Amino acid sequence: MKTTTSRLRRRSAVAAAAAVLALALTACGSGGTTANPTSGGSAATGDIDKNATIEAGISYSLGGGFDPMTTSGAVTVAANWHTLEGLTELDGVTRVPYEALAGKITEDGDSAITVALRDGAVFHDGSPVTADDVVFSYERVLDPANNSLYRDFISFVDKVEKVDDTSVKISFKFPFSLYMERLSAVKIVPKAIVEKDLDAFTALPTGTGPYKITSATPDDKITFERFDKYTGPKPAQAAGMTWNLLSDPAARVTALQSGTVHAIEDVPLIDLPTLQGVEGLKAEKVQAFGLLFMMFNTKSAPFDDVRVRQAFHYALDKESLVKNGMLDAAEPATSFLPSTHPNYHEASTQYAYDPEKAKALLAEAGVSNLSITLLATDTGWVADVLPLIQQDLEKVGVKVTLDVGQSSGQYTKVDAGDYQVMVAPGDPSVFGNDVDILSRWWFGDNVWTKSRTGWAGSEKFTELTNHLDKALRTSGDAQQTEWNDAMDIMSEEVTLYPLFHRQLPTAWSTSSLKNFSPISTTGLNFLEAGVVTK
Repeated sequence: MKTTTSRLRRRSAVAAAAAVLALALTACGSGGTTANPTSGGSAATGDIDKNATIEAGISYSLGGGFDPMTTSGAVTVAANWHTLEGLTELDGVTRVPYEALAGKITEDGDSAITVALRDGAVFHDGSPVTADDVVFSYERVLDPANNSLYRDFISFVDKVEKVDDTSVKISFKFPFSLYMERLSAVKIVPKAIVEKDLDAFTALPTGTGPYKITSATPDDKITFERFDKYTGPKPAQAAGMTWNLLSDPAARVTALQSGTVHAIEDVPLIDLPTLQGVEGLKAEKVQAFGLLFMMFNTKSAPFDDVRVRQAFHYALDKESLVKNGMLDAAEPATSFLPSTHPNYHEASTQYAYDPEKAKALLAEAGVSNLSITLLATDTGWVADVLPLIQQDLEKVGVKVTLDVGQSSGQYTKVDAGDYQVMVAPGDPSVFGNDVDILSRWWFGDNVWTKSRTGWAGSEKFTELTNHLDKALRTSGDAQQTEWNDAMDIMSEEVTLYPLFHRQLPTAWSTSSLKNFSPISTTGLNFLEAGVVTK
């Protein structure tokens, strides 16, 4: 029996350290527009007022409930970071895994671990966290009948068994080096409360985190209060939080400038320079995985021909998209991953702007006078780059009609097969940062490959899947090699491929908020942050 400082754990630590380094390098390389992930990035001084309330301006609307088995909404997932815990968690800034509800993790050989719960851990209702709650939480996610989004994230888990009242044994199907990261996908919930009234739990969840939700009103706000019986490593530094749901970008900026809120997410790029010049405020961009992708319906000719798909990518001047459409708040794609990711691999096929090559590929594929409807979501920053994409495609002879609408409506068309090409944003890094999670979101055995790109079942899809499967069963350089091969196939086939990776803009009050740092995923993270005493 070995402790978590063993070989498998050290590999995770190396990757985590690389992630920290990557973020630090980003800070040096983007004109001072990224956060320092280790220092907190805040200039506020003075003691934190534990009786204060953190006020935030949130850009996304509240849709659906908070049940961590099913929720995938930007707001609900971010709220759950503060109210629920897994056995492990990923640090919001560094993405380094740490023991959260687990007090101690011990490896039993290469394919099992024993987890002792943190001493004194209790749920928000005061009841102790037990091994039965842990087993229940994992089994409800693993049960295919529950159709949990998070089931694929723990597909390496064979079974979870109670050892005694405060410890469990988790057996793996195979040695799995990423278990510290993946255990964070399952939040531990109280069995008795969930079984008694799932709807009530979904509306106002009972967890073990440093805050508990006291109200959640769509199109208005979510309120939290400090959980004084929290015994974990990141206790609340405020009496409570109020997340004001401000979908209007101008309203968020005004709220920050007026002092109504202490921090806002998704700062309009055009407002960044202004906010950066205001004394007592700070506005930064953090390089993210989040991307704008181009997706093809490979069941619809001529997009069943890889030459046509590649031609579209060669036709796009991505440097111009980033400079003129994103005001330099993005990185042109050179891989499925941004260059700051610890597992970055420069793809074997690169798409530098080359309209003549695009024309040649279209001609080689026998395509001429092509006319398409380009589907896109109405996300503000996406709308800013669409005219540039349309312009570039028309330069190589493709007539483009834009169809822009709300995400739900556009995906209804996609899922019905009623589309040719789509441009849309996506960011699964909110669920984890390892290559497997990010890849399988779009290239797993799911709706994306089965009905959206229609690529599932092809020879290249099978080859890519084999590389991802092999990577799961190995580690170190061998694992990286398999991931590199998978990413090369993504770049060659471009059934769904990034045009660029975004930098996420966040702004906050440096005169009142202490220990706050912007993060590289959607949302705001207030763990360890507080309001200074006036």
